[in-house]
Amino acid sequence: MSLAGKLAQGVAELRLEIPAATQHKLLDYLALIQKWNQVYNLTAIRETEKMVSHHLLDCLAMVPHVRAHSIIDVGSGAGLPGIPLALALPQSRVTLLEANHKKATFLKQAVIELGLGNVEVVCERVEAWQSQERFEVVISRAFSDLPEFLAAAGRRCADSGTVAAMKGVYPDEEIAQLPPGFELSSVVPLTVPGLEAERHLVLMRPVRQAAP
Repeated sequence: MSLAGKLAQGVAELRLEIPAATQHKLLDYLALIQKWNQVYNLTAIRETEKMVSHHLLDCLAMVPHVRAHSIIDVGSGAGLPGIPLALALPQSRVTLLEANHKKATFLKQAVIELGLGNVEVVCERVEAWQSQERFEVVISRAFSDLPEFLAAAGRRCADSGTVAAMKGVYPDEEIAQLPPGFELSSVVPLTVPGLEAERHLVLMRPVRQAAP
């Protein structure tokens, strides 16, 4: 099966409506990763066919659970999940936060080449970033464990927003250690086409202060 066919089949299995032109851009994005990977080591996965399931479909599986006007991808790396989310959710404004200069350079080039008008790249550590902006969804795919992620990035979440973290097996121990100020909303098991592994999306929210 061609890469386009594998992606289209996976999108159908996820029950997402992603136009053919957008799917083509998703594959263009993979081609960019593969090209830059030779020098910048963006991802350990080298085979483009494997990238379709392990990167694109893995990120797209989150789409129904993170629809929002503003999304920040913390520790974006090669742009995962931020760029697939920005392509699948063109009405969303997506910020890619990445501290590594080489990876941020790749992200900026990808935004230009893919024509992503709804994406901004910020080269900063989340702990040091001075912006006061807060987002409806704060998301990470491989940043750290949940308590560390919330400690570093939780303040970027709007009061009524969601902090989302993609995990493999159900993270019982991490959930038990959530810091004060945040509570578990839900843990969504995800089935990713072509990926024979457990995937869970952990959704957390700021604890709303009771009115005096």
